[in-house]
Amino acid sequence: MNLKNIHNVYLLGIGGIGMSALAKYFKLKGCNVAGYDHTQSALCDELSQACINIHYSDDISLIPKEFTTTFKDHILIIFTPAIPQNHREFIWFKENNFTVKKRAEILGEITLNNYTIAVAGTHGKTTISTCLAHIYNQLENGCNAFLGGISKNYQTNFLYSKNSNVTVVEADEYDRSFLQLLPSSAIVTAVDADHLDIYNNYQNVVDAFTQFAQKVKENGKLLIKKESKFNPKPVNANVATYSVKENADCTISDLQLYNGKFTFNLHTPWGNIEKLAPGITGMFNVENVAAAASMCLWEGVDFNKIKSGIETFLGVKRRFDVQAVTTNSIYIDDYAHHPEELKAFISSVKGVYPKKQITGIFQPHLYTRTRDFADGFGEALSLLDKLILLDIYPARELPIQNITSKTILEKVKIKDKTICTIDELFKIIKKQKPELLLTMGAGDIAQLVEPLKNIILS
Repeated sequence: MNLKNIHNVYLLGIGGIGMSALAKYFKLKGCNVAGYDHTQSALCDELSQACINIHYSDDISLIPKEFTTTFKDHILIIFTPAIPQNHREFIWFKENNFTVKKRAEILGEITLNNYTIAVAGTHGKTTISTCLAHIYNQLENGCNAFLGGISKNYQTNFLYSKNSNVTVVEADEYDRSFLQLLPSSAIVTAVDADHLDIYNNYQNVVDAFTQFAQKVKENGKLLIKKESKFNPKPVNANVATYSVKENADCTISDLQLYNGKFTFNLHTPWGNIEKLAPGITGMFNVENVAAAASMCLWEGVDFNKIKSGIETFLGVKRRFDVQAVTTNSIYIDDYAHHPEELKAFISSVKGVYPKKQITGIFQPHLYTRTRDFADGFGEALSLLDKLILLDIYPARELPIQNITSKTILEKVKIKDKTICTIDELFKIIKKQKPELLLTMGAGDIAQLVEPLKNIILS
């Protein structure tokens, strides 16, 4: 489709991290933008302040008239996979023959003729893509970026440059969305079993990532994490590997930790950078910034620009996000919601603060993920000293019989563990004032961050 003919864009699920970036893009392009979401959020408020009309009830009468009465050829309806098939507005647009497209299809259209660098993987892709975008933003022409989180450097999930053909995108594997992209270059981080409600089994996950790798353009660049054991064949791209632990094409040396921050040397086939000092901490973030820096070296970005970009990179909101530091307490928030992410996050926290007792609050995300990975969650959360579990955040799912947070609690090996309500949680934290507090999860636990921060700081 020709997006140049589109004047009105309506987004179903406009408040999502990916959808809101598209809303910002089309608004900047001069389109009339509006949308629906089931929950008002900070992202929705930001869009509303940009004169984007948003409503929060599934009600056809609330759709602005310009999206229902003008020429249909000039109207585009975009929906997120989280929108249920019985959604009234969604059904109405389909039955009345409007152009209705998935978010991923439109992202593919937008980036089709750009030099697109896509970051895929079950973990780490948001931080790596945001770091890539920040490095490219050190260059004169900057870059465009559609990010899966809020950059702490720019306070947004969307970057735009009218002078650059480079676009950095987070390639989401959910619903096989990333197969709509045709990247010039790509990074693949981890290929773990996840979203089994979509893929059914691990082999289908691997097959989808293989298809993604095969979509990288001929003579393009494909950088793969060595530990992922991902070896897609055949591919048209040139392939290299990276690792902070194993022998790979891109590696690090002289890793040091001082005052909570790491420094290291980066070695790649395209050159070396000494004494890189990331602006973010955590061992898994060493790996993330090493991947971003390696790809930038491969792309021919100036060494000094890479180094300054890494050193000034502030990270992503809800990714090893230090919320509060007092004389007696530290509070860190993270989006981790898969067992491997939890292991990496908690282990990184232990690496930076080896002598502190860690209390973790975890909100499981999805009934299917809880069912499929209960053993893994139990193992990961057993790395904590104390665990507080909240009820499962269902997102798009209906309950599954006998699957609750207790399913995970029973697998956790530490003694100091409990399940509680949000009201009970605040009372516990006020009473205990943990030495090192972590919040983890992809659901509405994000809404608890500010009140918990205030408790720690009080």
